[in-house]
Amino acid sequence: MKTELHIKFGKRVRELRKALGWSQEEFADRCGLDRTYVSGIERGIRNPTLQIIGIIAEALNVEISSLFI
Repeated sequence: MKTELHIKFGKRVRELRKALGWSQEEFADRCGLDRTYVSGIERGIRNPTLQIIGIIAEALNVEISSLFI
């Protein structure tokens, strides 16, 4: 279920990924996730766990809190 929080989180992840010049596929590989799962996060239709959020932050080399700005 899409919520405003899911949508904002996904947009922020996409913004940071694109700033690094990575495709979704490259980003997914760096995270050890499936590209379709990353796509779902970026579109706000997936609800990632705290563990996945930590993996995403680590791959992007940012603090977890910066994913929620």
